[in-house]
Amino acid sequence: MTEGASPGDLSYVESFGPGRGFVPARASQARGSRQLSLNGTWKFRYGESLRDLTPDFEATDFDDGWFGDIAVPSCWQLAGVPGPPRYGAPAYTNVIYPFPVDPPRVPDHNPVGEYRRRFTLPPEWDSGGSTLVRFDGVDSCFAVFVNGAAVGHSMGSRLVREFDITRLVRHENNVIAVRVHQWSAGSYLEDQDMWWLSGIFRAVTLINEPAGAVRDFFVHADYDPGHGAGILRVETSGPATLSVPELGIAGAAAGTEHYVAAEPWSDEHPRLYDAALTSPGGDIRFRVGFRRIEVRDGQIRLNGHTVAFRGVNRHEWHPVTGRSLDEATMRADVVLMKQHNINAVRTSHYPPDPRFLDLCDEYGLLVIDECDLETHGFALAGWRNNPSDDPRWRPACLDRIERTVERDKNHHSVIMWSLGNEAGTGRNLEQMAGWIRARDPGRLIHYEGEPDAFYTDVYSRMYVDYGELDAIGRRQEAVTANPEHDEHRRGLPMMLCEYGHAMGNGPGGLADYAEIFDRHPRLHGGFIWEWIDHGIAQTTPAGEPYFGYGGDFGETVHDGNFVIDGLVFPDRTPSPGLLEAKAVFAPVAITIDPGARSISVKNRQHTAGLHAYRFGWTVEDGGVPVAAGDLEMPNAPPPDAATVGFPQALTDATASAPEDERWLTVTASLAADTAWAAAGHEIAFAQALLAKPGLAQPGAAKPAEPAAPAEPAEPASAVGTGDLALGCAVLDRDTGELRRLGPFGVHSASLDFWRAPTDNDGRVAGAWRQAGLDRLEQKVLSVEREPDALRTRLRIAPAGADFGMLATLTWTADGRLSVHVAPDGTWPCPLPKAGLRLVLDAAVEEVSWFGRGPGEAYRDTYHATRVGRFTASAGALATPYVRPQENGNRMHARNLTVTAAAGRALTVTGDPHVDFTVRRWSSELLTAARHPPDLVPDGRTHLHLDTAHHGIGSASCGPPLPSGHRLAARTFGYALGFST
Repeated sequence: MTEGASPGDLSYVESFGPGRGFVPARASQARGSRQLSLNGTWKFRYGESLRDLTPDFEATDFDDGWFGDIAVPSCWQLAGVPGPPRYGAPAYTNVIYPFPVDPPRVPDHNPVGEYRRRFTLPPEWDSGGSTLVRFDGVDSCFAVFVNGAAVGHSMGSRLVREFDITRLVRHENNVIAVRVHQWSAGSYLEDQDMWWLSGIFRAVTLINEPAGAVRDFFVHADYDPGHGAGILRVETSGPATLSVPELGIAGAAAGTEHYVAAEPWSDEHPRLYDAALTSPGGDIRFRVGFRRIEVRDGQIRLNGHTVAFRGVNRHEWHPVTGRSLDEATMRADVVLMKQHNINAVRTSHYPPDPRFLDLCDEYGLLVIDECDLETHGFALAGWRNNPSDDPRWRPACLDRIERTVERDKNHHSVIMWSLGNEAGTGRNLEQMAGWIRARDPGRLIHYEGEPDAFYTDVYSRMYVDYGELDAIGRRQEAVTANPEHDEHRRGLPMMLCEYGHAMGNGPGGLADYAEIFDRHPRLHGGFIWEWIDHGIAQTTPAGEPYFGYGGDFGETVHDGNFVIDGLVFPDRTPSPGLLEAKAVFAPVAITIDPGARSISVKNRQHTAGLHAYRFGWTVEDGGVPVAAGDLEMPNAPPPDAATVGFPQALTDATASAPEDERWLTVTASLAADTAWAAAGHEIAFAQALLAKPGLAQPGAAKPAEPAAPAEPAEPASAVGTGDLALGCAVLDRDTGELRRLGPFGVHSASLDFWRAPTDNDGRVAGAWRQAGLDRLEQKVLSVEREPDALRTRLRIAPAGADFGMLATLTWTADGRLSVHVAPDGTWPCPLPKAGLRLVLDAAVEEVSWFGRGPGEAYRDTYHATRVGRFTASAGALATPYVRPQENGNRMHARNLTVTAAAGRALTVTGDPHVDFTVRRWSSELLTAARHPPDLVPDGRTHLHLDTAHHGIGSASCGPPLPSGHRLAARTFGYALGFST
């Protein structure tokens, strides 16, 4: 019987060690000659603590009929979702441990899951060979029993563990029993900013290895860019021959080095070769990709070319099954990433399901494979007793990195090993790096938590502001804490392992980061935090679906919606942030020069030319297409650009004078089908304003004709006692209040300086509330009537404050509103926004506009939008963020028309443009809401017409919004036209 795994001995739960009774780690592709999946329905019992165990549950003759059923793989806290959880409840924390920090001890309230399953071996099972059971992932600690006998125990939740059960199994009527503990000493190493979930959450497989089988192998597939040759050597644990038919290798002895004419593997061209190892114990089939990753001349190079990471951090998540993902979901992630110009993934903060790496190999994604290690909660205790520097934890730390590297060493998509995340500093991390260098010198080592970077190959940081990033790019950062390490770190390439915190509305400022990355050769891009919102599917008592976050499940310690920070919503619908990332990450940069009548395309790839793309152009007047055609673009190797003049068809299409703004759009799309998108899938676009009425077109031989004089406005007219009509606007002649706009009654109209804070507004939102911007009051100072106008002077200010805004609103007989606003007193903070809020006494059904669209945009998140004419239902204009907040702004509308039932319509014209938002609920309700079902339409339309917004940024976990994107309390002047 294995020590520490007997039914009565539970000491392993609080052991510093990684486990007992297991076999050495090996490559995921070493799967034996036969496998039997044990996935499916298991018998299950949930216990509240170590005192609530079932005696003899592991026995073969134990009657488990009274146990419940559970799916394997799954997380037991999510059984029953989207209804109430049946076994315990999920809990989310970012940094703080949800139990006292007293390693290696864990609380007495330590839930247990007892699993049982019966199985029979297939007739073809080789009884003369070995039988192993492989667990791909069990959280957090487990003990295994087969036919009543203890096999072993293990920690390391997101790492494979195998046990040899050859002596215990028989052909029929076998019973495997597993006891899983929610908390263990290993939990101190797994504080990874995610839901705390438990159970057998990845696959369980029986493996049959006949005598003479290759137990493990290591593929070394280097690429020599100077000679264009692949260098292949395969190490094996036993005698075997290698075959790679496409390369002419047949029956070669394993371990032999082969120089072959091979195409290299990369994210841009994921070339794979089928291979097989043959041994007396059978064949192992796998795929080979030739590539070289190195640091040379202070830069990261892939196959000899400098590479930039346009990456994303990826937790494994599904809103119903948690960290249990099927292959279809993983494939959907990879396809969506490729379609949005993402070329790299950091597997935060643990190795993923191995099938995900198979897909990265196949589709072409560069991977930083991160070890299952984070001790962030010790930071709250000043890093005292941090496992990273405690020799008692060294075997566990080394075990974790060994299992990471050994499992994934044959995935050519993996270009870096990461020691872990936010685990402080210490000798154990240095030892882990040393182990990797001895075992796999052909890959780079990453760890952000060591500020001096003296045992890593890259200088990695998180959430650096623009100024410091620029200094690092110039190699002018501050000196290392230990001056002896400064020369080494200053010579390293630099990347951001996390930036652009995609929490709620955002991230903003991605284009600003990209500009700095492109400016400095030392900088290699970064990885947006993160891929997906970790929302849990729930329903209200009325049956309305929503996604839960921290605090929704009765947790006493939690970090709220900080787990809702992805580029895709929990159901994998792309957020506006993902579209923004796609635009910023585009592999080509298109520039239009209307004056020179030329189009340039810069190749932002590392190796590939422009052959994979088809370029096209479209001319629109006022958003209406008038001409389109293909654009012949010569090839340009990276980082060069190709430039062509306007083709004749484009020149002809723009010869006449425009009746509205004339825009040229140039697109780059796939020229042929790929594994991840069909031909025609758009990769990038650019626009330029060619002309507008009254202005000469670029390159035109003569000026445009003068504009016709404006028609005189109709004089003001009285429409009822106390009312005054100015165009389509009806106002109270005494108070200046707006009563009606065309067919719509106006419930209220006010100047507006508040928005429901976004998650990324978090730092400044406190100042907004403290200043009282969410409770502004208005005082009418004067109302002046003129023959063709009504002028109202106001002061808007928060209660208890001596600062405010002085405003003048002037309505004229043509239905035009001019607004002038100036600060009064000293303002303590920037403004959320500045504009006009109209509450219409009708539910608008449809909105059409000419401006930026089709999606939402703000001053630092507009790159995915383009100028055009768009139409959407009023409901579709809202973005359903998991935690409701400011959303749905459309930028720079030249005009917009809102239409209600029976065709009642109102047109608003900007001068020259206006931002707008259309909602079915008030800003106050949006501010107070916790989940989308809280947003109940009130039967009115809340139309926001804004001249400016505060930027979005990523300050929820990043630097403050830079000054260029802040909205200072200043003087504003803008005008709007209203017509029917």
